Amino acid sequence: MTSGPGSPRGRKDVRLAERLKTAKGRSLSSQRWLGRQLNDPYVAAAKRKGYRSRAAFKLIEIDDKFRLLKPGARVVDLGAAPGGWTQVAVARVEAGEGGGKVVALDIEAMDPLPGAIVLRADFLDPMASAKAKAALDGPVDVVLTDMAASATGHRETDHLRVMALAEAALAFACETLRAGGAFVAKLRQGAGEAAFVEEARQRFANVRRYKPASSRAESAEFYLVATGFRVNA
Repeated sequence: MTSGPGSPRGRKDVRLAERLKTAKGRSLSSQRWLGRQLNDPYVAAAKRKGYRSRAAFKLIEIDDKFRLLKPGARVVDLGAAPGGWTQVAVARVEAGEGGGKVVALDIEAMDPLPGAIVLRADFLDPMASAKAKAALDGPVDVVLTDMAASATGHRETDHLRVMALAEAALAFACETLRAGGAFVAKLRQGAGEAAFVEEARQRFANVRRYKPASSRAESAEFYLVATGFRVNA
């Protein structure tokens, strides 16, 4: 059997060499992450479709099921960079010509995205909610967040850090949403999960948990999808 560069075996050897070269000097956890990326069909699909991250497919699945991103809606995407969720929101609310508006808010710089209003700001800043509403020229229909703090490798610590972000995002949502609005947040299974879900139930008529197929099976993440915001709850 031939094993030149153009043969199946040759191409496989080249890919293996590229992986080994890329992995050189990385920590074991980094090598595992790299391996997941190289073998993840959603990473490849995101590149083909022009999405900025594989996370775009998570929001696609969420919206296909719950129908939150309607044409003409006003949306805030918290912790938006690099912009995968923002891309999906822009398309689904028909930002621009269709009357929808999307604000992508992040403390980090984010490349401009057609159809989105990109604000570089800390959503924990008391003025952030006012800036978002001003940019949207009105109250918000949907607040989204796929934020996750950098992983430490310690399960309980990582859980608490994700939950702290979700708590702050919920507070932001309660300051900006119109009556009947929706909130989507990434959570992580752990001790603080039940209390957060119960808190959301005090402010929203319907609160559901959902794990998209595009979430990695081994991941402890899931999404809280809350609809029917109660302004005066």
